[in-house]
Amino acid sequence: MSPEIATYIGYAASFFIVLSFALKNLRKIRIVNMVGCICFVIYGIFSGMLWPVIIPNALLCFVQVYHLIADKKKQ
Repeated sequence: MSPEIATYIGYAASFFIVLSFALKNLRKIRIVNMVGCICFVIYGIFSGMLWPVIIPNALLCFVQVYHLIADKKKQ
C-alpha cells in the first residue's frame, strides 16, 4: 500500500473517532468508534507496524464489539 493511502486511512480514522464524540446514541457511538479503531489498526500496519497505534486500537475494537453484543442480548 502506498504511504499516501495509509495517510488517508489515518485521517479517516481520526475523523471517525472525533465523530463518535459528537453522537448521542450509544450504539452509534460504539459503531463509529469501532470503524475508527479498525482504520487506525490498518493505518498502523501499513505505516510500518506502529505497535503503539495497533495494540490499543485493536483492544478498543474488541471492547466495542463486546459491548455491542452484550447490549443486544439485554434487549
